[in-house]
Amino acid sequence: MVAVTGAATGVGRALVERLRAIADPGAVGRIVAIDDHSDDFDGVTWEVTDICNPSFAPRISGVDVLVHTADDRSLESSPADRRAHNVRAAQTILTAAAAQRVSRVILLTSTMVYGADPANPIPMSEDSPVSAELGAGTIGDFAEVEDLARVARRAHPGLSVTVVRPAPLVGPGIDTLLTRHFAAPRLLTVKGQEQAWQFCHVDDLVSALEFVVVHDIDGKDGALAVGCDGALSQAETEEIAGLRGFDVPANVAFSATQRLHRVGITPATSSEMKFLVYPCVVDCRTLREAGWRPAYDNETSLRALLEARTGKPALVGRNLGRKEATITAASAAGAAVAAVGTTAAIRYLRKRRKG
Repeated sequence: MVAVTGAATGVGRALVERLRAIADPGAVGRIVAIDDHSDDFDGVTWEVTDICNPSFAPRISGVDVLVHTADDRSLESSPADRRAHNVRAAQTILTAAAAQRVSRVILLTSTMVYGADPANPIPMSEDSPVSAELGAGTIGDFAEVEDLARVARRAHPGLSVTVVRPAPLVGPGIDTLLTRHFAAPRLLTVKGQEQAWQFCHVDDLVSALEFVVVHDIDGKDGALAVGCDGALSQAETEEIAGLRGFDVPANVAFSATQRLHRVGITPATSSEMKFLVYPCVVDCRTLREAGWRPAYDNETSLRALLEARTGKPALVGRNLGRKEATITAASAAGAAVAAVGTTAAIRYLRKRRKG
């Protein structure tokens, strides 16, 4: 029996649909769909519950594999509330699974846990050490979830915990710093550094999760990466996107981003900004050697990202209104200024927040 949290929306819903469509029902057995509200799926057992509440545990009695997709990655969530939900949900899931003798839990984080750095090899090995910076951003959330997985493996020897790390997600409904980066007037780059882009289409993530469940795939030390093979260069990316890049010194990009984040103007932290300008490309060896292949390559994934854009211009992860976009575009001739917004833009945004 397989249970999926977050089953009413997004990745969880798509995974339940794929599991229902498997030709051999015996491959997964009964499907338990878990969320705080139900949907109109046939052929699944719904459990409407709060996964952050310990009383959730009896809902997974008899489950063999529990896939946890009900995390919060929204840029609109309060960082403190998002962190509290993501950590509490993972803690509750792992504790409940151990108590109910679930054989296996599958958690989602991101390849961002490997860290973005100009010295990173392209690609990095899947078993490279985790080196993400802790902080208020989603990277910090992922790092804490990974810590919980390591603790659970030691504390509960009978529980197998697999962490699936997708490359930056793209596709319909995906709204992240990455997708907003490609809604900016120009693509930010750091002087003297070459970026390399690796993506994971959300359909490929769902396909990979199904493959991991059905074929009982695990990675070294219980972790594996999901993404397109190889990477796009910055030049290839700019050509496909139809956007020009502009170089700024690293200290300008990171210090200004952190300043904007500190006053609440942008959701982007300086540590998250690194993933937009430094490479983090991972060799997804475990799944490839097991026989899984992505349906999308990096070029088709990037085109899917571009097609899914909302049309709203963005700056350092913040969606802009018409006046804000006009201010930013008007100063785009100055590369360093355009990278992080002009003084006028900052003042304008501050007034908007106070008003």
